[in-house]
Amino acid sequence: MTARDEILGRVRQGVGKDGFAQRKAAAQALLAARERGPQPVLAGDLAKRFRAKAESLSSTVDTVPDRRAAPAAVARYIAAQNLRPEIVMTPDVADLAWGGNGLQGVARAAVDADRIGVTACFCAVAETGTLMLLSAPDSPATVSLLPETHIALVDTSRIVATMEDAFALLRAERGEIPRAINFVSGPSRTGDIEQTIVLGAHGPCRVHLILIGTPS
Repeated sequence: MTARDEILGRVRQGVGKDGFAQRKAAAQALLAARERGPQPVLAGDLAKRFRAKAESLSSTVDTVPDRRAAPAAVARYIAAQNLRPEIVMTPDVADLAWGGNGLQGVARAAVDADRIGVTACFCAVAETGTLMLLSAPDSPATVSLLPETHIALVDTSRIVATMEDAFALLRAERGEIPRAINFVSGPSRTGDIEQTIVLGAHGPCRVHLILIGTPS
């Protein structure tokens, strides 16, 4: 063994590099075996519970029977709000027929000038009416954060009961935690000034949810 090998070996031991695989496996086993704390029992239809909670947080909600019907629902909402039919979307929803419904859409990360952002979501939480969005090349976080209007497509089969269930689903399906996880519970809001709630303070002032898999 050279002096260099000896020095690097000591450094490796000092920073805990040796046995990393075993320690990682032990940590994962501990997380998997950990008991959850008290949680509410959510009886009934999770989609109905999610919708009620989302609406209580000032989101608006529409329903469509399948994914193909989503662009038409988006177009109806944009027209009802008297907004320009120009959207920026995450690449994971770019395969839908946006142009066929009179919408001008581009799939990319959002910039300050974009007014309407359309995204999917990883899952949704019925207990709190919250969306869980993961950052990735096909789902840039800016699309849900920068535009003043955020429209999210929510597959009702991806609605879970609690936040703990959402993280369990993430670990089961993705394994690794993404660089960023964003939780959206209605429009951005603040009550800093005279305790008066103002929407759109730090992000979208409108959040519209389209529940996919529910008869319209």
